[in-house]
Amino acid sequence: MSGISLRGALEKLGADFAARDWHYLDVAPGDCWARAWAWPGDPAEEIIVCVHKGKSIFETFHRQDFFFLNYAYKGGYDAISYQYDNYITVNEGECYVGQPYTGYALNKDGDEEFIIIGVLMKKELFFRSFLPILSADTALFRFFLEPRANQFSDEFLHLKFEKNSPLRQLLEMMVREYADPKEDTQAILKPLVMAALMHIARQYRAEKAEVNCDRLSEQIVRYMGEHTEAVTLGDIAAHFAYHPNYISGLLRRELGKTFSQILLELRMERAVMLFRGTDLPIEETAYMLGYSNSSNFYKAFREYYHCSPREYIERGEG
Repeated sequence: MSGISLRGALEKLGADFAARDWHYLDVAPGDCWARAWAWPGDPAEEIIVCVHKGKSIFETFHRQDFFFLNYAYKGGYDAISYQYDNYITVNEGECYVGQPYTGYALNKDGDEEFIIIGVLMKKELFFRSFLPILSADTALFRFFLEPRANQFSDEFLHLKFEKNSPLRQLLEMMVREYADPKEDTQAILKPLVMAALMHIARQYRAEKAEVNCDRLSEQIVRYMGEHTEAVTLGDIAAHFAYHPNYISGLLRRELGKTFSQILLELRMERAVMLFRGTDLPIEETAYMLGYSNSSNFYKAFREYYHCSPREYIERGEG
């Protein structure tokens, strides 16, 4: 880890913030034009760690050409999302996570200093290295991919963390590393960001957890959606403490489908979402979905959609 002190690193990155190249691109999300921040750093970098220190900030409403998380390290701030009508207060210790495809702006004016730690991630890095790890959670998977095709999707994650949360410690490590960069700084940042995203995913699941009153069949389908890459009927039976024959009969009786049919539907739905939201090679998509080889994926896809994955993509249906 870098020898620079945490206080010194925060001061350095805070001073660097305004000097970054925060220029806008014109983009066309859906049927309207909007402004989007370009990547505000060296093109060779895949991760940027920013610090904003001050008593006020007023951003133009914009999108961004990257994934990001903003953490309220000291004090709080306000955020505006989606056409100025959604105001969110992000208090100290809370985190705001956004995708490239949705609108956002920071707003804050007050007497007390605040510090925001931001981590920016290039889309290519996120899809290649981070999404495969996070994809086991269906809700998060949809959050990171669906906005590209559906402007009414969830725009952000707003999560609360304890002051001694590992997320805070990981961000402090990133700040120190990035403020005093070495030849291998980008390589060191990647596992730190991955660990931070895993803690965010854990907190997301914890905050979304509610008393579950769904039917058993619905719980089973949700569990299958969270484990599409490796789930078996035996896994489900063990998880829900029922005999496999009972699980199989329940699915047919209540949903009119077999376990294999449901799993195929879930995998094909996820395949299409990956086609929409990423530029991953078809072979990597097949692997993420649990297919041991791309030939099996091609065969299943053709039987389900009556065309090959490449034909589906070329027709623009994804």
